[in-house]
Amino acid sequence: MTSHLTRRGFVAGATALAPGLALAAPQKAQLAVPATVISNPPRQWGPGAPVSPYPDPDVIVVDPAFSRLRVGLAGIKRLATGFQWAEGPAWCAAGQYALFSDVQGDVQYRYIWETGEITAFRKPSYNSNGNGFDYEGRQLSCQDFLRRVVRWEHDGSLKVLADNYRGQPLNSPNDIAAHKDGSVWFTDPMFGMSLAEGHPDAPGQGNNKAGLYDPNVGAGGIGIGPQKQELPANVYRWDPSGRLDIVVPFAEGRLPNGIALSPDCSLLYLALGGRLWVADINGATVSNLRQLSDCMIDGIQCGPDGFRVDRAGNIWG
Repeated sequence: MTSHLTRRGFVAGATALAPGLALAAPQKAQLAVPATVISNPPRQWGPGAPVSPYPDPDVIVVDPAFSRLRVGLAGIKRLATGFQWAEGPAWCAAGQYALFSDVQGDVQYRYIWETGEITAFRKPSYNSNGNGFDYEGRQLSCQDFLRRVVRWEHDGSLKVLADNYRGQPLNSPNDIAAHKDGSVWFTDPMFGMSLAEGHPDAPGQGNNKAGLYDPNVGAGGIGIGPQKQELPANVYRWDPSGRLDIVVPFAEGRLPNGIALSPDCSLLYLALGGRLWVADINGATVSNLRQLSDCMIDGIQCGPDGFRVDRAGNIWG
């Protein structure tokens, strides 16, 4: 598949990239323009909205290679609206529900497949962001407010997997991926270092240099006191032994965001600095980090966030 898509193709909502994608030379970014309205008349959403005919006209196939991935008898549906900042969807196969975070709303929600009902699952969520499930079906979550990665055990108890690296507090773990060897991989940018999405730094420190935010104010009225950024935005691997290692250290212009693993756990995919990257996994380390896609669409530099890899190795974001 080509590395540069059209804006109409991007509106479809999901882009599939082959694992061995070859790139063309980067193009100069341009100012974005409003997306084209595809449906005519414009599509209606919400209760009572007409059902779109199949195949859905708003799913545009730019490259014929995408046709084999398109489900012709399924359409785009809006499940709910009104969230402040929805992030981190994850599917629980055993429970038949989808989990996602309203980061700013400080609530974790659950979409129940059988009924289509969406209910508050964890409130407060401590500004949870990325979520996932490990190979034993246990829920994993990144909590921006408490600057940590947690795992929910089968008995309902919570285990803190990581909240510091060699005694220095993490920034705000953002996205997460489980490895079949039991390890947990996650990114640690600074997006949660604000009052809106997590826990601000101490006055005069990090993202709170002007001292405008009170670190004692926070989720559920639980303050954790003043902290400050001490670590760069690294990518980490948590080992089942409890050891935490940096697998991709921060590099200028490569702020980490989304993360995912290939189905056989041999490849690490990362959103770094607005582009997609891939590296080879060698046990507890990675090598050969290289760019997978420049994420240029119609000459516009787009910024990937979270994404997932299906069983065939296709990347969806």
